[in-house]
Amino acid sequence: MGKPEARGGGQPSGKIAELIDRDLGGYEKFKADFANAAVTQFGSGWAWLVLDQGRLAFRKTSNAETPLTSSVIPLLTLDVWEHAYYLDYQNRRADFAAAVIDKLIDWTRASARMG
Repeated sequence: MGKPEARGGGQPSGKIAELIDRDLGGYEKFKADFANAAVTQFGSGWAWLVLDQGRLAFRKTSNAETPLTSSVIPLLTLDVWEHAYYLDYQNRRADFAAAVIDKLIDWTRASARMG
């Protein structure tokens, strides 16, 4: 299987980049805080970037919880169930989160979800 290949990632542009600057303190802070949400999710679950009443925010959910059942719009998710990372990253969830953020985020799709 192997570690993820670079197919995405990098800095976003357009409206989502503006919102990251305005709401989350810039791209570098977004990266750190999104990774932190993934790393600190207790047990299995997800870290999410959501649009909440016009502002970006992070959410963490466990087990079968999803922000789709609330009033927020999910833009990105980072799967931190062990099946997502354990074979390639063992207990290094932080390394997995960094790889996903740096190499796999599809900013075009995330932006399209904003409506």
